[in-house]
Amino acid sequence: MELGAVIAEGKTKIVYAHPSDPDLAILYHKDGITAGDGARRSIIEGKGALAGQTTANVFRLLNRAGIATHFVDAPEPTLTIVRRCTMIPLEVVMRRLPAGSYLRRHPEAAGQRFDPPLIEFFLKDDARHDPQISPQEIMSQGIASPAEVEQMIDTGRKVFLTLEAAWQQLDVTLVDLKIEFGRTVQGNLVVADVIDNDSWRIWPGGDPDRMLDKQVYRNAQIVDDALLADVRARYALVAELTGRW
Repeated sequence: MELGAVIAEGKTKIVYAHPSDPDLAILYHKDGITAGDGARRSIIEGKGALAGQTTANVFRLLNRAGIATHFVDAPEPTLTIVRRCTMIPLEVVMRRLPAGSYLRRHPEAAGQRFDPPLIEFFLKDDARHDPQISPQEIMSQGIASPAEVEQMIDTGRKVFLTLEAAWQQLDVTLVDLKIEFGRTVQGNLVVADVIDNDSWRIWPGGDPDRMLDKQVYRNAQIVDDALLADVRARYALVAELTGRW
């Protein structure tokens, strides 16, 4: 597929202008994987295609559920056509179970279950390690309006519940999930960026020792060919499982 000019490039994707429609953009999913704010970096051959397949499967499900997203089509495994957005510099994290950074901040929460899912906001700022930010700070700093904050909370929970139900059908527990939002050319708030195997914690049978997500790479003491092959196999399985939705 023909690609337009590069709009932006991140650690795991490149955003291109659409060659013929100014309201669209094209995401190219790279083979890179990172952890620790980019301190750890590796290349896993074929990861981009697997991430693209998972993202397409997820966004098709969300679109079918009536959730507003930027997803349009995925003509190739590594390419996703999306509505062009101005991204809001926030990560919206939804948690069913305490894990990761939440447990480090709140060790007393071990064993709890959040119902409804707990929502936290983090400012996208690598230099400051993506600090947590409150809804009040988001509004006072002009990052998003009060109505947009409420919409992100409401839509975020709908996204989580939709994906949680899909994973439950496969006996997989969705522990937590990170999503991002953008404003379309028309000014509408939509779920944007990507949702792939770097975006969540998923535990088959609720067993953290069987995790299928990026945490395997984050936790590894040694990154070698065997570890990268193992990570790739898990990403391939997730692409195949989400394809059943």
